[in-house]
Amino acid sequence: MTINDFMKQGNQSKSSLKRKMELDRISNVPSDVIRQILSGLPIKEAVKTSVLSSKWRFNSAMIPHLVFDCFSTSDRTFIESIVDQVLVLHVGSILTFRLSHPDIVATSAIDRWIRHLSRNAIKQLVLEILEGDTYKIPSCLFSYQYLVHLELYNCLLKPPSTFKGFGRLKVLCLDLVTVVQDVLDNLIVCCPLLERLTLTKCDGFNIFKIDAPSLKFFEYDGSFEHVSIMNTLNLAVVCINLVGDGLTWTRPLSSSYLVNFLAHLLHIRRLTIQSEFLAYLADGDLPVKLPEPYMYLNFLSMSISFHISKEVSAAQCLLRSTPALQKLEIAVNFIEFLLSSSPVLEKMAVKPASDDCSSDLLKNMIRFRRASAHCEIIYLDP
Repeated sequence: MTINDFMKQGNQSKSSLKRKMELDRISNVPSDVIRQILSGLPIKEAVKTSVLSSKWRFNSAMIPHLVFDCFSTSDRTFIESIVDQVLVLHVGSILTFRLSHPDIVATSAIDRWIRHLSRNAIKQLVLEILEGDTYKIPSCLFSYQYLVHLELYNCLLKPPSTFKGFGRLKVLCLDLVTVVQDVLDNLIVCCPLLERLTLTKCDGFNIFKIDAPSLKFFEYDGSFEHVSIMNTLNLAVVCINLVGDGLTWTRPLSSSYLVNFLAHLLHIRRLTIQSEFLAYLADGDLPVKLPEPYMYLNFLSMSISFHISKEVSAAQCLLRSTPALQKLEIAVNFIEFLLSSSPVLEKMAVKPASDDCSSDLLKNMIRFRRASAHCEIIYLDP
């Protein structure tokens, strides 16, 4: 053996030893750390880590939080097989299951996965059918008695007659969900621990009742004829985006109704009202201020059409009724209103709430008409 052969063999031995040491370091990572790493990876990448070492081979089958985010159309043939594989090989508890896809999975496959998950003590379920027909939730989902967090998108919700509620549910988010009025009312009542309720552009009801003693956060986006809020002394945050079809409703709302609606929110601390809420509040005779003041409200966000005097009056009514108010947010058209209505204005300082809205704010301000030719606008960084 020549010296060169000897040196070459030594280098190969060192390389082999180095690889073994690297593999040993991977193999010796504590199991809880491995699961934490895998939980932070996309599910496809987590499955690939099984080739790293024998110890990692089965850890990907023990991930408690399964997230299958929007697959591209190129994954059509892959989706069902990978979800099936992960669920069949999975050992241990599944605490979270999130599926978000652009309508490229057969509903029978989703039914199969939901039935499989019913055998687990699942706590968080997020199901987003981004496009296509409304997906009908299978009845077995209503047996998830350990469910704490439920989000449904573009689904039909029709529980079986035997459904008694989700006893542990704290968060319920329904987006583009079809659900009839009595089912929704009963669902809310039968979730005694419910703390957060979000209803966005749902269908099937326009009158509903909220009876939730644990409720802390309520967000609603859509139209309604009547909503009854009761037994919600813990309710602290309310966000209402009241929308209609050109102020035309099946049965028009009245200002007296909305005043009554606001009268049931006296304990809240944060209120956000958007779109046509003030327009309806201003439709009719408004009191100078509400019958009872908001003694705890410290944050108010409103969208106002300042060229409509009744909306301005409605906003003033709310402001007179909030003696504890500390922060007020008004949509950007307030700046437009000031610039177009202040002929002797000399200086205006504008500071956006965040970097995310700064570029849009600048674009809008360039287009705003100014009544004062000498007005200086000072733009402050957020």
